[in-house]
Amino acid sequence: MTQTNGNGASARYSVLDGARKATGALRKVAAEQLTPSILQHLEQVTLTTATDGTQIYFPCPFKETEALVSLKSVEASVAAAIAAVRFPQDERKREIEIDLERTATFGFSTYIATIGGLGKQNPKVKSKLKGSDTDLLKAQSILYRRLSANLYATKNVGEYFHIHGSLEASTTLRMIGLEPYRPDLTDYRECINTIESHVKRFTAAELETMNAKERQAGVTALKWDDFKRTSHGRTLLALPPWEVTKLQDSSPPAAFSHPPIPATPTTKPQILSGIRVLELCRVIAGPAIGRTLAEYGAQVIKVTSPNLSDVPFFQVDGNTGKHTCDLDLKSPSGRRTFEQLLRTADVVLDGYRPGSLEKLGYGPQHLVELVKGRGKGIVYVAEDCFGYQGEWAGRPGWQQIADCVTGIAWAQGKFMGLDEPVVPPFPMSDYGTGCMGAIAALTGLLRRATEGGSWVGRTSLCQYDIFLLQLGLYDDAVQEKIRQEHDRTFFDLRHADSVDEVGGRALRSMKVAHPELFDKRLMQTAYSKGYQEEISWCRSPVTIEGLRVGFDRASRPNGFDPPTWDGWEVEEAVVDG
Repeated sequence: MTQTNGNGASARYSVLDGARKATGALRKVAAEQLTPSILQHLEQVTLTTATDGTQIYFPCPFKETEALVSLKSVEASVAAAIAAVRFPQDERKREIEIDLERTATFGFSTYIATIGGLGKQNPKVKSKLKGSDTDLLKAQSILYRRLSANLYATKNVGEYFHIHGSLEASTTLRMIGLEPYRPDLTDYRECINTIESHVKRFTAAELETMNAKERQAGVTALKWDDFKRTSHGRTLLALPPWEVTKLQDSSPPAAFSHPPIPATPTTKPQILSGIRVLELCRVIAGPAIGRTLAEYGAQVIKVTSPNLSDVPFFQVDGNTGKHTCDLDLKSPSGRRTFEQLLRTADVVLDGYRPGSLEKLGYGPQHLVELVKGRGKGIVYVAEDCFGYQGEWAGRPGWQQIADCVTGIAWAQGKFMGLDEPVVPPFPMSDYGTGCMGAIAALTGLLRRATEGGSWVGRTSLCQYDIFLLQLGLYDDAVQEKIRQEHDRTFFDLRHADSVDEVGGRALRSMKVAHPELFDKRLMQTAYSKGYQEEISWCRSPVTIEGLRVGFDRASRPNGFDPPTWDGWEVEEAVVDG
């Protein structure tokens, strides 16, 4: 894995240098979103690693670790800017450290988390997920239905379409002429072959039309250059990765409570102590925003509907530090309870299909009206797949949809020596988007405190992918070195292999090629009263001088807690761990 420097000498590629360059690129594309106070702290960021900084962990051609390090650097800088406002008597320039290995684990944290010692891909793990059977429509637990969310070849040679049954499956399967349930199909390859044979009856254009009619989340797999030429691609390329704007609200500046109450008498303060967050999200990207805010000390209540599915294992990692409750926002009683919580909430996170909360009467401007007169504004942050502007704004989507439409999947396939797209290992665009959403939320809180008013933040999976691809791929020599490091079975994957299969093979290969990434020092372990099992999750990549960045409690399944801001417990084993 060598590069030639200006003197003709050979040098190994440095992820540290790549991360610094990525941070410089991020400063440019997000310039309008970075206030002087944030930029001041960004200068204080130091990158740390337990290795020589040349280790590329993931079997892919993308600068994922570098991109995530740059985002975590900005996130930590916003947090430090909040600390300067909250602790005005402390005028020091706080040292900030971002750990490379911890950042990498953040990028696939749901794959590295464990419950009762078992990871996501262990077939025995279902027995550990007590009280979290939220796969209501069996779109995850039945393999045939699970593969309704997958990438397949179409009628036209060289053309591929990612159908996505989301968490429901039946509509997409019926759309291509298949039964919603096929008890006779239990073999992985038989399921793939059956579904692909039906997708191949249609062109991508026909599938796009069918998909739009059924309001499903499918998409044609495009190459990066082709995506950039689309109307939507051109729109997103002109936008920053995330955006924070002021809403119509004349509320005065909302000072942070001072001093914040530490979790225990011996712990350092947290910048979001006393901040209340309502998280209306499922799966990964949205919950990753709330998870990050909980790490900085916020009280985060994840609000889910008892009538909507969620992925059970994703809650093991995604619900860390939070309380969780079930509320039906379509029922009078659920709305009353939610609006009671809202009266003292500081942040609302929206991870649902664009427009869903507006239809319920909880869009950003509606929220401003609902909290009007309380003396402080509110921060609303939404993440989605396609972004908030452009021709495709409002389309439903998930991580694989964004990765297919922007060109990530085609680039992954080419890296693997194929002339076909392959979804990349792990939902890293979910975590990158979650980080951008957390930056938006922190920025909104900072500006609410210094300027007053209410603020809305928006970002998307496609916008993360655009930032990642704009960093460029590793050069040919570096890509070849990555290929040589990893197990050959990973490169036997093809376009129709599922995200679970791709992730599983990548994980097995990485454990051999880079055991340092699985060192116990990168993980924290504690007992979860919600799961009644020991949980293990990745530690925060961020260290800020004089502050604590870490959780107050272990994870729990959805719907575990009553819907109240009262009775929040602090688990000392988690705080001290």
